[in-house]
Amino acid sequence: MGKTAFVFPGQGSQYVGMGSDLLAEPEAQAMFRAADTKLGYGLSELIANGPEDKLRLTENTQPALLTVSAVLYRLLKKRGIKPDFLAGHSLGEYSALYAAGVLDFEDAVFAVRQRGQLMEQAVPAGRGTMAAVLGMDKEPLEHICSEAASGGESVQLANLNCPGQIVISGTVGGVEKASALAREAGARRVVPLSVSGPFHSALMKPAAAQLEKVLNGLPVKNAEIAVIANSTAEPEHTAAAIRSHLIEQLYSPVRWTESIEKLAALGVDTYVEVGPGRVLSGLIRKIRRGATTIQVNSLETLEAAAEKLKESAE
Repeated sequence: MGKTAFVFPGQGSQYVGMGSDLLAEPEAQAMFRAADTKLGYGLSELIANGPEDKLRLTENTQPALLTVSAVLYRLLKKRGIKPDFLAGHSLGEYSALYAAGVLDFEDAVFAVRQRGQLMEQAVPAGRGTMAAVLGMDKEPLEHICSEAASGGESVQLANLNCPGQIVISGTVGGVEKASALAREAGARRVVPLSVSGPFHSALMKPAAAQLEKVLNGLPVKNAEIAVIANSTAEPEHTAAAIRSHLIEQLYSPVRWTESIEKLAALGVDTYVEVGPGRVLSGLIRKIRRGATTIQVNSLETLEAAAEKLKESAE
């Protein structure tokens, strides 16, 4: 019998109305109310009704996705479903840490709201950007980024999503130069991303210093279930290691390919994507072709997943 990992999505999976059917459950209502109270504004109203451009602001997207993902996890747990391992993509790592008992729900919501604001403020608007490079391996792209950064610009690998899909991040000039070099070197496509900043790059170090203060003010516990850290692609348990990896995570690449390979090496063959969308399931199938992926993003898919996972455990 293979093992199961719950994986939690990051920014980009949000949409207006996500999780609205979950409000049929009293626990979900209580958690949405708790998020509103902790943040001091109507996050649940924004999730339910938008407007979309406001939901898309990093400082709103992050607590919104975490809240919906956390509610789905709580409802799975109520039905007796427990994973062997946890992981999350970027922001999703905080959802995983809530699931692991590292952060209380209100503290996790508060932390990611602060994280979103700090990421927005770290770099002046229009100075940084990101681009997805398709059809190129990590090593040649790393070399290209070094070359593009040699003239005083900044650019580095940001998201190692799956073989042939790597996101680069840095100054506008650095990303444009690396994009041009990648095209010349045979990249299949380079897609500029409409993001508000150069996330997971060295330009986020000022935000990381501020985030450290935020995290130092919160109770961070040891993990009850091992969480694969984005910055190391290794399972982490201790509060001290988790705290330092969350700070590193802001300016380090998301090692998603290596994280899934690590989970596979630990015996995981079933990946349950807990949260809006199905982005991670698609990436996982490209990394591990024979893997089973299950999406839990509504009450209906949650009930179906709970039944399927109970059956396979028997």
